[in-house]
Amino acid sequence: MPPQISFYAHNRNWSRSLIVQTILCVTFGALAPSALYFLGDLHQLFGNRPALITLLASAISIAGGIVFTSKVNQYPGVRQLGSVVPGFCFAYGIVALIILAARLEYSVSLLLINLLCSSAVYVLLVVHAVRADKSRYYTVPGGKVTRLKEFGIASTPLSEPALPATERSIIVADLHRDMEHYWERMLAEAAIRGIPVFHYKQLYEAATGKVRIEHLSENSFGALIPNMSYIRMKRVVDTCIAILAVPFLIIPFLVVSVLIKIDSPGPVLFFQERFGYKGKIFRVVKFRTMMSSTDITITSEDLRLSSMTSENDPRITRVGSFLRRTRIDELPQIFNIIAGQMSWIGPRPEALNLSRWYEREIPFYSYRHIVRPGVTGWAQVNQGHVTDLVEIGEKLQYDFYYIKYFSGWLDVLIFLRTFKVVFMGIGAK
Repeated sequence: MPPQISFYAHNRNWSRSLIVQTILCVTFGALAPSALYFLGDLHQLFGNRPALITLLASAISIAGGIVFTSKVNQYPGVRQLGSVVPGFCFAYGIVALIILAARLEYSVSLLLINLLCSSAVYVLLVVHAVRADKSRYYTVPGGKVTRLKEFGIASTPLSEPALPATERSIIVADLHRDMEHYWERMLAEAAIRGIPVFHYKQLYEAATGKVRIEHLSENSFGALIPNMSYIRMKRVVDTCIAILAVPFLIIPFLVVSVLIKIDSPGPVLFFQERFGYKGKIFRVVKFRTMMSSTDITITSEDLRLSSMTSENDPRITRVGSFLRRTRIDELPQIFNIIAGQMSWIGPRPEALNLSRWYEREIPFYSYRHIVRPGVTGWAQVNQGHVTDLVEIGEKLQYDFYYIKYFSGWLDVLIFLRTFKVVFMGIGAK
């Protein structure tokens, strides 16, 4: 079974229990290493204030790391083992910052030892859980369940309306089609017995990280209404982070501005009107990465084509190529965030002419404006920069997935993946 959809499996295995994981990780990842660190002298461990603070900090970090990893593992493309170290480092790092802010004494070496040991214990638990997970998919014939093969999910078709005899079975069906009454009775019996029954689209979303809207329906749009409470909270967090970051970005901004002026004539900043939150037009600000229009002749058929950036675009300057690859050109959008026009994370805003073209050609395109556009987003960390209509259609499915599963956990995952994208230069044009 693909690792990115493992959260649909039955959680009957003891190694998947968050309580069991926390107890074992604290015991063998913090208590035991701490006791060995003091050579078994428990009086020195529990009677030593810095050591006790370190032990308590480790326990809190372990609980946070387990929760973080388990939440992030729900999303497509996240390998369960691959998220352990980032999750635990993130949790330990946050707790360490709190300790430093409170000016409490603690042992750096012991904290690092506990980080390594608790991560190792959790990795062993995840390996055991994955090996013990033997869930199998069974499909009800008819409709669009055959699409499961398109995104790599192995399944066994049911030949008759009888419950599978295999343990940990998962039944998949096209619940939008009209079924014969005997198949409906079988699905009802499965639900009563605790056997998961999923619509094929749920597995599509879990395997691909996309949400596909094929027709107008009240349920489709109802399922894509983002959490309004989180929208308000996210706005506060975005603003606070942006205001705190501005003083630290002044010198880098000045350096980049000088490099842009030396590299090519023209303004330092680039302004462009784009569609934003609730379809309102705003001016996005970026560092200029192309030669100004007075210095180059754009041989395009129309304004739409000139808005697209292709591979090795001759308009991109030397400094601009570096700024695009590292996404530094996007940093001035911090002022769009402060103004409430953008968020750190969300669907990327498109130029007006491109957006209008996409709206004419792609159904439901404008629905992505239901949340604030972002400096980075789910589509960017999964797909990169695209302009082709087919690729834009896929990008829209990523945007819909973000809107449907709009949450702080998904934002944190996108934030961490953005670092990988920046360092590897993925998707830059």
